[in-house]
Amino acid sequence: MTETADATTRKQKPRARRRGFLVLGVLAMLLPFGAAQAGIQEGTVSWYGGQFHKRPTASGELFNTNALTMAHPTLPFGTRVKVTNLKNGCSVVVRVNDRGPFIGHRIADLSKAAAQTLGMMQRGIAHVSLEILGEADDEGAED
Repeated sequence: MTETADATTRKQKPRARRRGFLVLGVLAMLLPFGAAQAGIQEGTVSWYGGQFHKRPTASGELFNTNALTMAHPTLPFGTRVKVTNLKNGCSVVVRVNDRGPFIGHRIADLSKAAAQTLGMMQRGIAHVSLEILGEADDEGAED
């Protein structure tokens, strides 16, 4: 009888562990790649404008250089992100509406309006932090 009790105990413990791993696995699959990390990312951003103005973005909306938007490789479209220029302390809240960047080790591409707000127009790139704020409201979109 002790053999049966030991066998039952052994079977129950692995199931509990597997459930925990299963939950973590499902959560990892549901979160966009990179968003599972802390809500802050740091790196180099650039800006894009003129030649892309009024062209479709990856989200399907037309790109507007005067809107506060951003291209990011993995964040869901509509995500609001606070971008802070670490050199001068300027910050702006933008909305993800495109994919990119496609150059080097940059973490995002900003619209011209966002780049102007951050004071990075002359240099073209800036070292920033990205803080994920959440999904944009339909009425309160940041453009």
